[in-house]
Amino acid sequence: RFAVSVGYWKDPYIQHFVRQAKERKAPEINRGKLECYYARVHGVSYLIKAFLKKTECNCQIVNLGAGMDTMFWRLKDENLLPRKYFEVDFPMIVARKIHNIKSKPPLSKPIMESHSGDSLLIDSHSLDSSRYSIVGADLRFSLDLEEKLKKHNLDIQLPTLLVAECVLVYMTPQQSADLLRWAAGTFPVAMFINYEQVNMSDRFGQIMIENLQRRQCNLAGVEVCRSLDSQRERLLLCGWDTARAIDMMKVYSFLPQADVKRIEALEFLDEKELFEQLMQHYCICWASKDSSNL
Repeated sequence: RFAVSVGYWKDPYIQHFVRQAKERKAPEINRGKLECYYARVHGVSYLIKAFLKKTECNCQIVNLGAGMDTMFWRLKDENLLPRKYFEVDFPMIVARKIHNIKSKPPLSKPIMESHSGDSLLIDSHSLDSSRYSIVGADLRFSLDLEEKLKKHNLDIQLPTLLVAECVLVYMTPQQSADLLRWAAGTFPVAMFINYEQVNMSDRFGQIMIENLQRRQCNLAGVEVCRSLDSQRERLLLCGWDTARAIDMMKVYSFLPQADVKRIEALEFLDEKELFEQLMQHYCICWASKDSSNL
């Protein structure tokens, strides 16, 4: 929310989900973190749009652990909506998001505009329109997840993109493997995008883990985040045909240089080395399963 307010990227919808903090920013949100968010948003968005263009939007997206994400609205603005966009999160998070959607016309209007037919369902823990669904479910139980998604018209035969941003790391390696295996085994044509920590066995990674533990935040799946190789291997072992992974420093180097110069001018970067270390400890991985050679 803060990054958008100072101009790192445009998102007219995030203000309706997250209040602007009264103070300018929390001291730990330094420019390094903001640029990491910037690279994450652009990197994930680039892969999502590549999938949509490749399938000519004849596909579905399942955003796992979506929280207050605004991708559905941004894609609609760009006329890039898939046939259906699903979001999944814990029922408590879903209830909060639905409350915001119901009470704020800039959020509810685009859903109504993209809806066809009269079967719009909305209650405290789920929302289902013809193009957008929010499902309350626990990702650790993939059979329950599949059942709920199918109730909201998930089409297993449709090319499917699954997105998880800082989600799998909060599950045990067994639980995330079960989810990845379910996705690889369920959809004949699919892609999985995962954004999370990497290189966590070095000193910088250990400090990150200790800082999070002090805030009672346990990274249950951190052992899979040892390296780019361990991230790729996890996907291949779970049944995906191909898997690639790059750290966020690499992603940052791929971004349009004119835009990078613009955002680098937004704030003073006092510790370039810290920024580079942070970027080397997050990665984007993507895997595919492609029976039709898309």
